[in-house]
Amino acid sequence: MSLECKRKFVIGVFLIVVFTGVFIFVSANAQSNTKAPPAAKLPRIVDVGADKCIPCIRMAPELEKLRNDYAGVLEVEFVDVWKRPQDGEPYNVRGIPTQIFYDASGKEVARHFGFISKEEILAKFKSLGVVIVKTDVKGK
Repeated sequence: MSLECKRKFVIGVFLIVVFTGVFIFVSANAQSNTKAPPAAKLPRIVDVGADKCIPCIRMAPELEKLRNDYAGVLEVEFVDVWKRPQDGEPYNVRGIPTQIFYDASGKEVARHFGFISKEEILAKFKSLGVVIVKTDVKGK
């Protein structure tokens, strides 16, 4: 086998490993329109990802800002499907990161695949008619 063939083989194997690591396939029988638990009374966003995937790592500070700025107004949840694949099954996610938007009744209203900023998340909720008002951190 020539050096060029070996190089192409190694690159191909590397790409396959990376591709399968990033895309998580779950049961085809799972529902595509999932619902939050019935106790949900706030709008909610669930970020399905992994703590080692690059776009997911970029998402972490955005989610933390949302948690801090909208505490008591918006639920923010992160599901790590590399550490606990079974936790991602109910969401029927095809790739990570995927953000799932829920209204206050717990109904899924939208999905987004890939990185999304805090501002884009808030704009998406607004476009869906879900009002989210920033909490006053100082209690005023």
